[in-house]
Amino acid sequence: MATAAPPRSAGPVRRATARRPAAAAAPAAVLALIAAGALGVLALWWQDTASVVGAAGWLTGAGRLTGLLAGYAAPVLLLLMARLPPMERVVGADRLARWHAFGGRWTVAAVTVHVLTIVWGYALTDGRGLLGEGTEIVLHFPEMLKATAGTLLLLGTGAVSARAARRRLSYETWYYLHLATYLAVALAFGHQLATGADLGGGVGRAAWYTLYLGTAALLGRYRLALPWRRDRRHRLRVAEVRPEGPGVVSLFLTGRRLDELHAEAGQFFRLQFQAPGLRWAANPYSLSAPPHPRFLRFTVKDLGGHSAAVAALRPGTRVRAEGPYGAFTARVHRQRRVLLLGAGVGITPLRALFETLPGELTLVQRARRPEDLLFRAELAEVAHRRGGRVHELVGPRSRVGDLGTALARLVPDLADHEVYLCGPEELAEEAVRSLRAAGVRPGRIHRESFAF
Repeated sequence: MATAAPPRSAGPVRRATARRPAAAAAPAAVLALIAAGALGVLALWWQDTASVVGAAGWLTGAGRLTGLLAGYAAPVLLLLMARLPPMERVVGADRLARWHAFGGRWTVAAVTVHVLTIVWGYALTDGRGLLGEGTEIVLHFPEMLKATAGTLLLLGTGAVSARAARRRLSYETWYYLHLATYLAVALAFGHQLATGADLGGGVGRAAWYTLYLGTAALLGRYRLALPWRRDRRHRLRVAEVRPEGPGVVSLFLTGRRLDELHAEAGQFFRLQFQAPGLRWAANPYSLSAPPHPRFLRFTVKDLGGHSAAVAALRPGTRVRAEGPYGAFTARVHRQRRVLLLGAGVGITPLRALFETLPGELTLVQRARRPEDLLFRAELAEVAHRRGGRVHELVGPRSRVGDLGTALARLVPDLADHEVYLCGPEELAEEAVRSLRAAGVRPGRIHRESFAF
């Protein structure tokens, strides 16, 4: 299918200038809601626990409590990554992912403690050894075979999510392994009702069903039904794959009614290309230009098997897209002076924001080699048109020096700036430390991470 290539330069659909002070309080409100749910779970345990006596009682009580909290945390973790539009807009995909990672580690720890203390407590009560008691629980307690399988899946996913293990995995492998958590939660649900003494009452059982079935409904709507409906409505296809630099290409997608996506500069989509080897993984890619009524542009760097294969896509290839996602947009913009700081493929959302954010903008691009700098001509043209400034920090750390010192030299009154930051994890962490040391308030640092 022949498709007309989009123009090399096109203005944005609109300038996103909305400012929403209430959005700053949204993350705290979401955390407060999650904490309130956890307190409700503690109340269930407290109400059903008359007294705790002896070592067996303390161990069993600890097992019941950690089991309840882990059972509550599992659907909450799924909801954090359910792509709920209100949460994505006001909290941001990056922050939700960090909460999910932190909560996942906590949940794995809670499940581990739950298993150990329950088996130990029951063993003391029954006068058995740990192995014998564990075998009895798994083989003869209702729903425990499924729960054991779910627990092993959850612990295995937790192990591969550890930073040391994650660095050795491709995004695609990590993505598939994480799908197992849905099965793990489903397998463990039955035993929570069958053996959970604290859920014996009508209120507790009703709350548990509401939490789990509500989570399943939201996941079905926003992870399955809505992407399918949008795919049928917008019919995205590859229009052009354009080289941008070593191992970097820009991907132009066309389709129908693209303005109805309501995408904003700084957001990303999860793209699933209907081509051999790419059909079964939806990878996240940021818009590298403001959304246009006729096309969407993404810029992709060869960082894995999926992204490397994108360079070989042919015009006309169908694309299924989930999104737009993310709060790395003008919605969080507050200050007149803004610093956009990026490195590597992290420059992609900043390129779009540089064209659309209001105020006095300075963009700093960090790279080890000159050939790694992206969009040099485009950024210069945008800077000339809107009166912005572009700086390049090129070279190894030994030549560039301390990042904070370099930024202070390039950006006068750095502490008075709002900062949009995107790049490799190591650079992002160094940048946050440097910005904080320079006096930039934490609430003025907006960070988008490509880590998984």
